Amino acid sequence: MQEDSSRTATYSVTCDDYVHVAEFSPFDSGSAVSLLAYGGNHNVVVGTCLFQEEDMEIEGVEFVVLRAFHHESRVDALAWSPESRLDRIPTVRFCTAAADRNLRLWTSDLQDKHEVKVMEGHTSYINQLVFEPTEGKQIASVSDDHTCRVWDLDGNKTTYLRLSSPGISVCWHPQEVFKLMVAEKKGTIRFYDLVTQQAILSLDCGQSPLMSADWCLTNTIKVGAVVGSDWLIWDITRSSYPQEKRPAHIDKARLFKWSRANENIFCTTGCAGKINSQLLIHHLGHPQPVMIGSARVGAGLSWHRTLPLCVIGGDRKLSFWMTEM
Repeated sequence: MQEDSSRTATYSVTCDDYVHVAEFSPFDSGSAVSLLAYGGNHNVVVGTCLFQEEDMEIEGVEFVVLRAFHHESRVDALAWSPESRLDRIPTVRFCTAAADRNLRLWTSDLQDKHEVKVMEGHTSYINQLVFEPTEGKQIASVSDDHTCRVWDLDGNKTTYLRLSSPGISVCWHPQEVFKLMVAEKKGTIRFYDLVTQQAILSLDCGQSPLMSADWCLTNTIKVGAVVGSDWLIWDITRSSYPQEKRPAHIDKARLFKWSRANENIFCTTGCAGKINSQLLIHHLGHPQPVMIGSARVGAGLSWHRTLPLCVIGGDRKLSFWMTEM
């Protein structure tokens, strides 16, 4: 990795607040644009993105704010519902996890009707949450309180999974609504059957602490994670131990996310708080990162639904990186 291969973001958008989390909706919005939400210290901003790769009349990126929602405490995680659509009667639904250890379910028509439901129960920091992706009627969350909880939209807990260490990441199978992946800080990744509430498969990192894990939703036999300063990849049909493992970041790695546009591309980020947090984009066919991005104190990481493009937040800024396929 040569130093001069580091590059600044392809596009950027200025924001009014520090961005702790940025999340593209992984679902079709019913229009040409993509939904994007970002969370700061006191608000959540919902907007749409359109890039020049999608519309030749646009220079770079066109980001339009649809609505800003006041949020009572710092936003730590955010997930989109598949029910968010901009065609017919526009509706957005998303869920946030906050520094006060509560989940908030937001539903808005982007005009005058909006509703916030607070879901209480976690007793420590909530690390990640996800909607059930086919109908969006359930939400799963994982926390430092050593639990994974599944909630209905009324805020009732439908499933309670006791973990052996803090829950770091949670992913839902894209079609099989009873399969949930939960990654724990001690380096174990388990797949649960939500009907029996039993683990049906587990993967072992062989090291800890696990900082982030992701299920490749375009090819669900692939799982990736960052542990310490390394990235790890599993083929779950072959072994409970990783097939590939490489050092990624000089200090600790922070996040791992698969591209939604290409099952062989993934991104890792270094820990926030460094002067320049590295963002590395990797391709499974290449021994070295295919792109090295440099971003001041990056936070959050999300891939566009159809483009090989990812976003991270930062100090009053969203930074977007486009990858050559």
